[in-house]
Amino acid sequence: MTMLEPVRTGPLATLNPVAKLGAALIVTVVLLVSIDPVSAAVALALELVLVAFSGIPLRTLVVRTAPIWIAAPLAGLTTALYGRASGTIYLQWWAVEVSDGSLQLGLATMLRILAIGLPAVLLFITIDPTDLADGLAQLLRLPARFVLGGLAGLRLVGLFAEDWRALTLARRARGIAESGAVRRMLGQSFALFVLSIRRGSKLATAMEARGFGSPTPRTWARPSVFRGRDWAALGIAALVAAIAVTVAVVVGSWNVLGR
Repeated sequence: MTMLEPVRTGPLATLNPVAKLGAALIVTVVLLVSIDPVSAAVALALELVLVAFSGIPLRTLVVRTAPIWIAAPLAGLTTALYGRASGTIYLQWWAVEVSDGSLQLGLATMLRILAIGLPAVLLFITIDPTDLADGLAQLLRLPARFVLGGLAGLRLVGLFAEDWRALTLARRARGIAESGAVRRMLGQSFALFVLSIRRGSKLATAMEARGFGSPTPRTWARPSVFRGRDWAALGIAALVAAIAVTVAVVVGSWNVLGR
């Protein structure tokens, strides 16, 4: 399985992609309303319990979510060092000012990134692009031309790594790949950019020639159905968000942004 291939095992793989997007959106919106450590910690704890029943292999979980586990502590540390100071100040050196307020803000930032990022990544890796396009067009009634164009572009993302490797080998064969790393990366990135534009133009022309740009309503080979388990997924996401908010309000840590 490559990094871009969807996980096709476990309960999450059987959900409609629209339900997965809706579930992730519910949790994200609620956690973005307030920046406090309690609501994010409760949501994260409940999400980890649900992850245990997701059926996704442990190795896949670790590999796919590694960027979130790395980025969240770094963001929390940066906020703790440079966040708004309040309460007791423990360290002050140039722009660095660590206080009770900045530590609490850093902890809340780290937990919120984890609580928002982990379910989003886990739901995304179980989505098949074709199923997502079917759901967006049939259930959400998005324009078919936009959906199919996005699907075609998403399918080409997997070719980026192969194109990059081919460009590296080609430049090495010509003896121009041993220069400075920055210069090599910039030149290779520009070559990949030009190649992507050419490929996209050819694909757009081919799709137009096959009638993808026609205003006639399209038919779909695979119907996208919103089943009971999809509604259950939305209900579970709403329950997680409600529990997180309730606990934060009860303990008095709920802090609506802007107030």
